[in-house]
Amino acid sequence: PRAFTLNSNEVLEALQESLATIVQAVKSALEQSPPELASDIAERGLVLTGGGALLRDLDKLLAQETGLPVIVAEDPLTCVARGGGRALEMMDKHTMDLLSSE
Repeated sequence: PRAFTLNSNEVLEALQESLATIVQAVKSALEQSPPELASDIAERGLVLTGGGALLRDLDKLLAQETGLPVIVAEDPLTCVARGGGRALEMMDKHTMDLLSSE
Protein backbone atom coordinates (compact mmCIF):
# COMPACT_ATOMS: atom_id res chain seq x y z
CA PRO A 1 0.00 0.00 0.00
CA ARG A 2 1.02 3.55 -0.76
CA ALA A 3 0.01 6.71 1.04
CA PHE A 4 -0.49 10.06 -0.64
CA THR A 5 -2.04 13.38 0.23
CA LEU A 6 -4.72 15.29 -1.63
CA ASN A 7 -5.55 18.88 -0.88
CA SER A 8 -9.10 20.23 -0.91
CA ASN A 9 -8.63 21.89 -4.31
CA GLU A 10 -7.67 18.56 -5.88
CA VAL A 11 -10.72 16.89 -4.36
CA LEU A 12 -12.95 19.73 -5.55
CA GLU A 13 -11.55 19.45 -9.06
CA ALA A 14 -12.23 15.71 -9.09
CA LEU A 15 -15.83 16.29 -7.98
CA GLN A 16 -16.69 19.17 -10.35
CA GLU A 17 -18.43 17.04 -12.97
CA SER A 18 -20.44 15.12 -10.37
CA LEU A 19 -21.44 18.33 -8.60
CA ALA A 20 -22.61 19.86 -11.89
CA THR A 21 -24.69 16.73 -12.54
CA ILE A 22 -26.25 16.94 -9.06
CA VAL A 23 -27.10 20.63 -9.52
CA GLN A 24 -28.65 19.96 -12.93
CA ALA A 25 -30.70 17.03 -11.56
CA VAL A 26 -32.04 19.18 -8.71
CA LYS A 27 -32.95 22.00 -11.11
CA SER A 28 -34.67 19.54 -13.44
CA ALA A 29 -36.66 18.00 -10.58
CA LEU A 30 -37.72 21.46 -9.42
CA GLU A 31 -38.83 22.44 -12.93
CA GLN A 32 -40.94 19.28 -13.19
CA SER A 33 -42.55 19.66 -9.76
CA PRO A 34 -46.33 20.18 -9.67
CA PRO A 35 -47.31 23.75 -8.69
CA GLU A 36 -48.55 22.82 -5.20
CA LEU A 37 -45.27 21.04 -4.41
CA ALA A 38 -43.22 23.85 -5.97
CA SER A 39 -44.90 26.40 -3.70
CA ASP A 40 -44.11 24.29 -0.62
CA ILE A 41 -40.48 23.96 -1.75
CA ALA A 42 -40.23 27.70 -2.40
CA GLU A 43 -41.57 28.39 1.08
CA ARG A 44 -39.72 25.71 3.05
CA GLY A 45 -36.65 24.98 0.91
CA LEU A 46 -34.73 21.78 0.35
CA VAL A 47 -33.41 19.27 2.89
CA LEU A 48 -30.34 17.26 1.91
CA THR A 49 -30.18 13.64 3.10
CA GLY A 50 -27.86 10.71 2.54
CA GLY A 51 -24.10 10.56 2.25
CA GLY A 52 -23.94 13.24 -0.43
CA ALA A 53 -25.38 15.70 2.06
CA LEU A 54 -22.08 15.43 3.93
CA LEU A 55 -20.12 16.96 1.04
CA ARG A 56 -18.82 20.23 2.42
CA ASP A 57 -20.79 23.25 1.18
CA LEU A 58 -23.10 21.26 -1.10
CA ASP A 59 -25.99 22.98 0.68
CA LYS A 60 -24.48 26.39 -0.12
CA LEU A 61 -23.88 25.44 -3.76
CA LEU A 62 -27.48 24.26 -4.21
CA ALA A 63 -28.83 27.35 -2.46
CA GLN A 64 -26.77 29.57 -4.75
CA GLU A 65 -27.79 27.68 -7.90
CA THR A 66 -31.51 27.37 -7.08
CA GLY A 67 -32.15 30.50 -5.04
CA LEU A 68 -33.85 28.33 -2.41
CA PRO A 69 -33.03 27.77 1.24
CA VAL A 70 -31.15 24.48 1.65
CA ILE A 71 -30.32 22.68 4.89
CA VAL A 72 -28.59 19.42 5.73
CA ALA A 73 -30.82 17.03 7.68
CA GLU A 74 -29.87 16.09 11.19
CA ASP A 75 -28.06 12.75 10.90
CA PRO A 76 -28.39 12.64 7.09
CA LEU A 77 -27.05 9.09 6.81
CA THR A 78 -29.94 7.49 8.69
CA CYS A 79 -32.79 10.01 8.72
CA VAL A 80 -34.61 8.57 5.68
CA ALA A 81 -34.54 5.03 7.07
CA ARG A 82 -35.70 6.24 10.49
CA GLY A 83 -38.49 8.32 8.91
CA GLY A 84 -39.58 5.36 6.81
CA GLY A 85 -39.70 3.21 9.92
CA ARG A 86 -41.85 5.77 11.72
CA ALA A 87 -44.19 5.99 8.75
CA LEU A 88 -44.61 2.20 8.77
CA GLU A 89 -45.30 2.24 12.50
CA MET A 90 -47.94 4.93 11.99
CA MET A 91 -49.52 2.93 9.16
CA ASP A 92 -49.58 -0.21 11.32
CA LYS A 93 -51.19 1.70 14.20
CA HIS A 94 -53.71 3.33 11.88
CA THR A 95 -54.58 -0.06 10.34
CA MET A 96 -55.02 -1.59 13.80
CA ASP A 97 -57.29 1.31 14.84
CA LEU A 98 -59.43 0.82 11.73
CA LEU A 99 -59.67 -2.94 12.29
CA SER A 100 -60.59 -2.60 15.96
CA SER A 101 -63.45 -0.18 15.22
CA GLU A 102 -65.20 -2.59 12.85
